Amino acid sequence: MTGRTLTIADFNELSDRQRMHVLFDVCTSTIWARRVLAGGPFPDVDALLDRADRVLAELPDAEIDEALDGHPRIGGRVDNPSSAREQAGVADADAAVRAELAEKNRVYEDKFGYVYLVCASGRSAEELLAILTERLENDPETERRVMRNELAKINRLRLQRLFAEGET
Repeated sequence: MTGRTLTIADFNELSDRQRMHVLFDVCTSTIWARRVLAGGPFPDVDALLDRADRVLAELPDAEIDEALDGHPRIGGRVDNPSSAREQAGVADADAAVRAELAEKNRVYEDKFGYVYLVCASGRSAEELLAILTERLENDPETERRVMRNELAKINRLRLQRLFAEGET
């Protein structure tokens, strides 16, 4: 399903397995994908987006951690097309910025226990580094909330892109 563009009607007509695959490409939490799928068929993209947001908001931390496993480090080796597109602003960053991103990513992971997650689309490496530097000042509870919000933005953006491309 990766790379395929869809309308909501196309999505609703896919098999359960195919829809799970599409959703898993958006977010690597199996529970999230199953729970979103359980809300279908969807009358429109907005209904799917609303369901995706609600399901994510209700996920336990263990499932959020599973979702984070699908996101490479900002500035690190990108292993999927969505992340590559989202982190395009980092690809041409100078070596010093990339090195500082790598170091602060390590500091972040040591402090919080998970990868630094930010909705990177349209942002430069310098901007992402500034956000990371600022977020290192958060306490664990605040940062967990910020990270969940960023994950919701990423999921929503990926779903919107998938369906917007299908309607052109």
